[in-house]
Amino acid sequence: MKGWMGKTKALLLFTMLSLFLTACGKENLTALVPKGYGAESSMNLIILTTLIMVGVFVVVMIIYVIALVRFRRKKGQEDFIPKQVEGNHTLETVWTIIPIVLVLIMGVPTVIATFDLADTSNASENINIEVTGNQYWWHFNYDGEEIVTSQDLYIPTGERVYLNMQSSDVIHSFWVPSISGKMDVSPENVNTMYIEAFEEGVYWGKCAELCGPSHSLMDFKVIAVSPEEYDQWLSDMQAVDPEQEPQDTVAQEGKELFEANNCMACHAIGSSPAATGPNLTNFGDRTTIAGILEPTKENLIDWIMDPESIKPGNKMTGAYPSVSEEEANSIAEYLLQLKPSEITPESAGN
Repeated sequence: MKGWMGKTKALLLFTMLSLFLTACGKENLTALVPKGYGAESSMNLIILTTLIMVGVFVVVMIIYVIALVRFRRKKGQEDFIPKQVEGNHTLETVWTIIPIVLVLIMGVPTVIATFDLADTSNASENINIEVTGNQYWWHFNYDGEEIVTSQDLYIPTGERVYLNMQSSDVIHSFWVPSISGKMDVSPENVNTMYIEAFEEGVYWGKCAELCGPSHSLMDFKVIAVSPEEYDQWLSDMQAVDPEQEPQDTVAQEGKELFEANNCMACHAIGSSPAATGPNLTNFGDRTTIAGILEPTKENLIDWIMDPESIKPGNKMTGAYPSVSEEEANSIAEYLLQLKPSEITPESAGN
């Protein structure tokens, strides 16, 4: 009896803890508060399947309780043996057909939604962005615009944006829970999907495929702004001059150190594609450093001096000579001044 009570208490505690944890999380990192077409489709499927599962559970429990009450052993009938039924063709047919129907009810909408999100028939008439997954960051190349960014993907609200995705190394998976479905990013082929945000905001994205020791740190952001602000952002990014000199001596020293340490071999400022590292054109406007750190100067200095301790397995580690804290401070000052546009995450209501 004590053992049974202990298990009951443990189950109750686990249930309460599960309910408590469902309230945790971020609004812009959940599929349960859809802010885009793909997420809305996913939510509709979640609701449909949940209703079916709850319905099946309720029916089964009703039958179970009826059987438990009606056919329980009664006092004085301990030796009574009820009528033995070996088969009932009608019942067997019914409980075979019902699961098939339920699977079809769930399966058909799922297939339709899957093909819909992969439909690229109108891609040529909309915005197209080449997405490259790398360990452990994301690269975005805006087709026809001569704009390259990393980590922060700017899109206009109310428009379908087509993403042509491929990996440079291992298999990744592109997922922005609040606005889109999920798509694998493979080194062997290009996968295409579209995303569409209903309203302005900063939406968190994740790599949803185990890809190495820093897989859980492979975050990015989708910045959804109004169409007018998006057009302004495009113009600002296209007007970037990679040779523009910094405004103060510390940043100027940082620029010189940046070039002297051959950082441009991996990174780029402007529309030139980077070889192995993120594009830094609008680094000063980024929502995070390395995808995970708050965009402060102190965090950037820590990242420059010891990236391996922050994101294990990254390709930046050992790719440049060690720098002093003073040199890292100068480089950080230079990078944080790279703010080519007034359209920033704050414009999207961050």
